[in-house]
Parts: sequence; structure tokens; C-alpha cells
Amino acid sequence: KEIKFKCFLEKAFEMGADYIAMGHYARVRHEPEVQLLKGVDSSKDQSYFLCQLTKEQLSKSLFPIGDMYKREVRELAEKYNLNVARKKDSTGVCFIGERNFKEFLKNYLPAQPGNMETIQGEVVGKHEGTMYYTIGQRHGLGIGGAGEPWFVIGKDVKRNVLLVGRGAEQEMLYSNRAIINNINWLGDEFDERECTVKFRYRSKDILAYIKRIDQDTIEVHYPGRAKAVTPGQAAVFYDGEVLLGGGTIDKVYMDDELRPY
Repeated sequence: KEIKFKCFLEKAFEMGADYIAMGHYARVRHEPEVQLLKGVDSSKDQSYFLCQLTKEQLSKSLFPIGDMYKREVRELAEKYNLNVARKKDSTGVCFIGERNFKEFLKNYLPAQPGNMETIQGEVVGKHEGTMYYTIGQRHGLGIGGAGEPWFVIGKDVKRNVLLVGRGAEQEMLYSNRAIINNINWLGDEFDERECTVKFRYRSKDILAYIKRIDQDTIEVHYPGRAKAVTPGQAAVFYDGEVLLGGGTIDKVYMDDELRPY
């Protein structure tokens, strides 16, 4: 939003370009109106990450491999003897590369160690800082013992406590309603409508009903429930293959009960 599709885009136009082209697995439709669509290769679709782009930015963008499957891209690279044809898929965070994310954050966020507790208040371990953990996380907790594995099921930021529980099907991990803010809407104006929502990259699209609270905020109901819907991550809305818009998950509920995320 700020680098590739802003600074780079502005510089490209200073140099006389008509469009910029990016290697995202997504598609853009320029006529009769600007729309962002999922990539044809559903296993690589990256439209989720582009949900904050404006129609103006999209109108000047091309995604040449959005209509292709990854295997086809590799075949083309082989054909033209490109040295990346057999390169391992990248899994790093843009602009920091293949680095340990926790170590990267430590350079900018002071660590505040604290307790890991069960819902009943039993201290079962220590954490390095609540910002290093995400809802539903299993690995890297450093607690074990007999029984089912431990999972992050919530955060009590005021007390600097990480809430944990045994078993992947903890009821606390599920929700059916959320408040989404910082909305960037690309679809038609609406008050209420049905659509699907994706709460994290590679998660399944979930049937949802959305209601606009104000220009910047949407309330979303997903009666089938969803697991580990996490504040701070993106919620992205679709009508079939068309991306309607997206925003930041703010609050998460199970019916009227606010989840401690």
C-alpha cells in the first residue's frame, strides 16, 4: 500500500509509465469498472494481501501471472532459462526476507515477559511478550507434559498474561461475530448484504452477513462459527471471485460475549 503501490507507482509515472506490473497471484479487471479478483490458482491466490489498495491504484496495475498456475510460471521460467525456475517458494515477510520474525520484532518492540495462565488462573508457564503470539498458536509455547497440546486461547493485555488451554477444539477459540475497522471498500455501497469472508491467508471462505456501522466500520456475522479470528489481522470480503473490500479485525465475539483476544 505504501511502497509498491504508492512510492513505486508514483516514481513509475514520473518516468512516463502507463502501468506497473506485479507478480501477485491476483487479477484486476479494468472495464467496465475496476475490480480486484482472486488469482486463478486458488492455492496461490494473494488477493487477500491486496485488500487495502484503492481503485485508483488498481486502475494503474497489471498482474500478468494472475491467470496462470504456479506450475505454468515455472515452465515459462524453464523455457527462458531463468535461474529462478527451480527456486524454492518464498515464505518470508515482505521487505524483511527469510528472517526470524520474533527476533525482528525485538529490534522495535521492548519485550515484556509474563505468565501463561489457564482460564482458571493456574500459571503453567512464562511468555516472552504477548505480541509474539497469535490466537490458536500451538508451537513455540515451551510448555508440555502429559495430555493434549497447549494452545493460545486469549490475551489479558492489562495483566500481561497469555491465556492458554489444552486441545485444538477449545471453545474459547471459536466466534461468530466480529467488528472490523479501517475498511477499504471496493464494491458497491451497501447497508447490509451477504458475502463470504476470509479471516487469514489460506483459510476457507466463510458465509457471512455484513452490516455497515459507519464509513470506517463493519459488523460481520458468521453463523457457522470460525476458529482463531484474531484482532490485528485482516478480514477480507468476497462476492464469488471478486474482492469487495477488507479491513482490520478489532473485536471478536461469541454471540454477545467479547472474546479476550
